[in-house]
Amino acid sequence: MYMPWPLPDENWFADASNQFEPDREDVRIEALVAQRLSVDWTTRRQQISVAVQNRVVILSGVVSDTETRQVAAELAYDVPGVFDVCNTLRLTGQRRSRR
Repeated sequence: MYMPWPLPDENWFADASNQFEPDREDVRIEALVAQRLSVDWTTRRQQISVAVQNRVVILSGVVSDTETRQVAAELAYDVPGVFDVCNTLRLTGQRRSRR
């Protein structure tokens, strides 16, 4: 069995409970975007997941048409504090292409 040597700045005995904790602003933005998507009549019945990293909203899931996809992005952009929106929403029936 091969045991790799740790790098000088690695501490294998460190407490693992201090894992990455999301920024409070990101959590606030995520909650506001999710709330706006659940209230708007265009997006409320769609399968949309919201994630936020460094004030960038990431929309993923499946929507019924291009208008709904666009409305979801616009609603996310309108939330105060949002820096950018990554819209990865797919349309119903759209398949991933295999190369």
